[in-house]
Amino acid sequence: MFLALRELWFARNRFLLMGAVVALISILMVILSGLSSGLVNDGVSALQKTPVQAFAFAHDTKEDSAFSRSIVTEDQARAWRDQPDVQDAELFGNMIVNAKTGSGTPVDLTLFGIEPGSFLEPVPAEGSALRSDTDIIVSSTFRDDGVGIGDTVVLDRLGTELTVVGFTEDKRTFGHVDVAYLPLRAWQEVHAGAKVGEKPSDSAYSEASVVAIRGVDDTLPDLGSGDSAAGTSARTLEASFDSSPGFSAEMMTMSMIKFFLYAISALVVGAFFSIWTVQRSRELAVMRAMGASTGFLLRDGMAQALIVLIGSIAVGVLLGVGLGSGLEGGGMPFALESGPIVSGALLLAVLGLLGAGAAIVRVTRVNPLSALGENR
Repeated sequence: MFLALRELWFARNRFLLMGAVVALISILMVILSGLSSGLVNDGVSALQKTPVQAFAFAHDTKEDSAFSRSIVTEDQARAWRDQPDVQDAELFGNMIVNAKTGSGTPVDLTLFGIEPGSFLEPVPAEGSALRSDTDIIVSSTFRDDGVGIGDTVVLDRLGTELTVVGFTEDKRTFGHVDVAYLPLRAWQEVHAGAKVGEKPSDSAYSEASVVAIRGVDDTLPDLGSGDSAAGTSARTLEASFDSSPGFSAEMMTMSMIKFFLYAISALVVGAFFSIWTVQRSRELAVMRAMGASTGFLLRDGMAQALIVLIGSIAVGVLLGVGLGSGLEGGGMPFALESGPIVSGALLLAVLGLLGAGAAIVRVTRVNPLSALGENR
């Protein structure tokens, strides 16, 4: 360890340059983690806050955008309710619509059709619960469009007027669109395309997008048994995130970017210590000739790598968090969360150590005789 610290000091410019590169990679890791978390929150935050363990879709519904493709019936919901490990099963509507506020501002809304008073209805942080068929409880972020309690929202083409009676306590979006909770009966009329004054067919009032399922004691029920009884295709809450428009493609893109970032980090650290080991091979040979063991030299080199990585990653994470805090709350979907940042920093350190270890292992091939003049 003494040798490692001495070399860090006397070759400090080289190690500072290497640390600066790792710190920049760490900053990029923090920013990418924030973007990834922001995309998740903006894409499925409303689903994340829905108190269910699973959703049952129509049988063989294609996974991508399944909420807009699926249609289930009240009979299928009843079959789920009859399962012994299911506490609640309610029809749940989901569709994205274009609308205008009372002032004429165009807005997009994701309509969540729920049964008023059911376990799916959110408790508003401001306003009241759903009482009439034209009431809606909207995401707190809908205030950004200048909407307040008592304002109306008019759906395009249909002319249906909905009145804002409450706001959720937090952001709730689906497919990057603010969510509005409304009574299931009103959702069914909108889904059927009924204009103001029109009534859809009776069958429309027994249909919805999916069945929202809550297990006994909030545990996941037997989805296979329920599917067999109801003729549905159930997915856990987390698996249903992929049914949000574009969610899986966004997550695959971010995962690929982060994969290459981590790979580049390991390669950069490995390349640096490989060159560093070659440059100091004569000194290593002298130490071997003086009796230093291979294990001692390996531990010494890994200690250098560990000090450089921990220090530079810590600095990079702090700078990245400071930079990312200025990006939160803007138009970009960005959210700093400690879990992804900590796991990303640990992964950078582990991969960096692996890269350094692969480079430093050439210490075992240093010939002590070269220090004693075998080539003279």
